[in-house]
Amino acid sequence: MFHGGGWFSYLMYDAQNKPRVSRALIMRVLRYAKPYRSKIGWVLVAILFSSLLNLATPLLFRQLIDVALPERDGALLNLLALGIVAVPILGGAVAVFQRWLTASIGEGVIYTLRSDLYAHLQKMSLRFFTNAKTGELMSRLNNDVVGAQSAINSTVVSIITNLITVVATLAVMLALEWRLTLLGLIVVPLFVLPARSIGRKLRDMIKRQSELNAQMNAMVNETLNISGALLVKLFGRGGEESARFNDRAANVRDIGVQRAVTGSTMFVSLGLISAVGVALAYWLGGHLALEGVFSAGLIVAFGLYLTQIYAPLQALANAPVEFASSMVSFERVFEIIDQPIEIAEQPNALALSPAEIRGEVTFENVSFSYAEGEGLLSSVDRGGVESVRAVFSGEQAAANGTPHTQARTVALEEVSFTIPAGKLAALVGPSGAGKTTITYLLPRLYDPTAGRILLDGHDLRELTLGTLSAAIGMVTQETYLFHDTIKTNLRYAKPEATDAEIEAAARAANIHDFISQLPNGYQTLVGERGYRLSGGEKQRIAIARVILKNPRILVLDEATSHLDSQSEALIQAALERVMQGRTSLVIAHRLSTILAADLILVLDRGRILERGTHSDLLAQGGLYAALYETQFKRSAELQA
Repeated sequence: MFHGGGWFSYLMYDAQNKPRVSRALIMRVLRYAKPYRSKIGWVLVAILFSSLLNLATPLLFRQLIDVALPERDGALLNLLALGIVAVPILGGAVAVFQRWLTASIGEGVIYTLRSDLYAHLQKMSLRFFTNAKTGELMSRLNNDVVGAQSAINSTVVSIITNLITVVATLAVMLALEWRLTLLGLIVVPLFVLPARSIGRKLRDMIKRQSELNAQMNAMVNETLNISGALLVKLFGRGGEESARFNDRAANVRDIGVQRAVTGSTMFVSLGLISAVGVALAYWLGGHLALEGVFSAGLIVAFGLYLTQIYAPLQALANAPVEFASSMVSFERVFEIIDQPIEIAEQPNALALSPAEIRGEVTFENVSFSYAEGEGLLSSVDRGGVESVRAVFSGEQAAANGTPHTQARTVALEEVSFTIPAGKLAALVGPSGAGKTTITYLLPRLYDPTAGRILLDGHDLRELTLGTLSAAIGMVTQETYLFHDTIKTNLRYAKPEATDAEIEAAARAANIHDFISQLPNGYQTLVGERGYRLSGGEKQRIAIARVILKNPRILVLDEATSHLDSQSEALIQAALERVMQGRTSLVIAHRLSTILAADLILVLDRGRILERGTHSDLLAQGGLYAALYETQFKRSAELQA
């Protein structure tokens, strides 16, 4: 008899944190529903017709008791019996039609909303993703979008249905007998009492249940991904983790039982109060019927109307909170859609064809800081679960005795250099000096905080993003592969590539022979993040993917130090092949790459301290010479 959704929203209501709905938010949601205006109109018609049908049944019973039976009218009795059966049949058909309409509207709106959200996320800069939590983004794409769908399919429809039902039922009841109507409504305020006493306990249980579920899900995420599962097995902690999970699952079970019992107690209390209202109407109305004031059929009809009106009245009492709570999901989704696009394409951006790009790269006084733009999304209170935030620790170095480190807030500071078209520039320097930041700025994954970057004399911000994507190919230190086949991962660089082109790229990357020896060849699944392949195999597939793209400019994080000598030799040969004739910017880890470089840039703490050829830099006796003696020379000797 009572709508659980309304009471749940009421129980989650906190007077100190009352959800608010602005007119702008409602208008924005309505804009998404605008294409479905005709269906919304039919929904209103269906709701009205369904409400009128519900009003017919008590009147049929009244006629049955007051007319058909006392007058022994068999024909009328047959018609009333058919009507009592026909009403629910017709009501069921209307309900199915209404559900189809609301589902079509809800699914359509959510499809558009979800598509807009995902498309907007694709336009966000890398800075956004380094500051946002992946779990929070997934929650908004899934949980909040589903919550918005529920708001359309259930909450709004429920509010309109309840409103029409209450108005229509009250109108009929008052027309029949206003005194019985007032008597039946006396108990309505009593609905608040169970919510005040039991509801507070249930709200705390719901909050606690959310916390316990979050703890259990966090453990599942930590231990059942490929890296977590590997760690558990390496340390032999499977039994302990199972026991720990059992404890958390038991807590979830126990709180679930407590919540079910408490909720049932509350609904029983509400049912008793409803029964009291109906009993009062029958009691007083019955006495008046005995005195001949009312007919028996009228009393029965009123009892039926009271059972129909209590639930909608209770739901409408909580409608503001319920509606506001449902709108929170839209607000969460809109918060992401409203995030400004940092790496935006200018309206008059210049589009260059691959043939028009020579490949000259220039950095002019480029400075950059990762610290800007943190906290892009507001915190989301999900049942009291505390958010986990990243903390940046930047203690200032003491004046004496503190080692030289790369810790700082500014990643790059006034960096300037030029790489002529078709030449190779090598970036060297201590870890954290800013080498990777430079490689991220060139394909415009970030925009400089100050200064500008030029491609053939054009500021990157003046070119279309499609031009940059086609002109620049990048192989990162951590190779990422989709959980799909090798062919699908290679074809990601060029969807229209033929099998012959894919094989040619694989040969150039020294990976074709390995793939050919696999049972399924190019149709072999690589596993999550390519985990079924070795580091060298993944790196060569990544190189083949870039070769297939055939960019004019190549950006490489030459991460081969952790590989075996055979894999390293194969990768190095592939890199030398792919760099031929292209402008290349390489984070160099091998002496052979450094010796082949036309320009070596030595970075330290975000600045270029030295530049030149290998022999020039050795002659300077500075940081490069020190790195050569401690890192590159020793590495070359070990290779030999």
